[in-house]
Amino acid sequence: MREIDTDCIKNTVKELYIKASYLIGPDILTALKGSLEKEESPTGKSVLEQIMKNHEIAAGEKIPICQDTGMAVLFIRLGQEVRLVGGDFTEAVNQGVREAYQEGFLRKSVVADPLFDRKNTKDNTPAVIYVDVAPGDKIHFQITAKGFGSENMSRLKVLTPADGEQGVKDFVVETVKIAGPNPCPPVIVGVGIGGTIDKAAQIAKKATLREIGRSNEDTRYARLEEEILEEINRSGIGPAGLGGRVTALAVNIDHYPTHIAGLPVVVNVCCHAARHAEAEI
Repeated sequence: MREIDTDCIKNTVKELYIKASYLIGPDILTALKGSLEKEESPTGKSVLEQIMKNHEIAAGEKIPICQDTGMAVLFIRLGQEVRLVGGDFTEAVNQGVREAYQEGFLRKSVVADPLFDRKNTKDNTPAVIYVDVAPGDKIHFQITAKGFGSENMSRLKVLTPADGEQGVKDFVVETVKIAGPNPCPPVIVGVGIGGTIDKAAQIAKKATLREIGRSNEDTRYARLEEEILEEINRSGIGPAGLGGRVTALAVNIDHYPTHIAGLPVVVNVCCHAARHAEAEI
């Protein structure tokens, strides 16, 4: 049994959120550079150049990539051989988020009540925390700061099994077309298929964190990812919605077993910043 102090958890979460808010991921930067070569529209090329310049300034001056610094979402794999000491696990995670947003000068965008009062919590907590218990004596963190320009464009649909592959493809493409310029394209499209509606939403969100260029390990889903990406990029929406060939950088599909009577599908749209990071302690 390995002991881990919750103060270490707090510090890890804090460092991850500051890093993700200032520094674009190398896979995303590579994808943006590749998109610049593919884009044929002069306006689209100009937008992509401005996006990359923005990321360069954010990293150099240590300022947020975007004014919407998102809502904190964490996927945590907790080793079952870990014994937590020093305090409450959830509070340690939230304190890490709290300190990151305060000390990193990140906009605080969370309201305590979603419908009535909508008063800002003033520290961007509480975070949305998913914990899976796994073998081992380590804790692995995958975090994202999810902006709502893209989150608001996400959709859920429970298809029938008879809708099949074409039904999934049509729904994903339709979702991106309806979103248009709103999620700040080029986007990353996370797709969750199966489980229940809540499980599909969870795996769709996590799919947006997958490294760009890494396909689903199942060749059937990998083919579907490629086909949907090609169709989205034929839509003409383009960078910033101003026209062009590059509307999405990636389509990442994840799947989970489901009931014989259902085919839930969630599309989680993510902007090109895709602020995420990971660490292990």
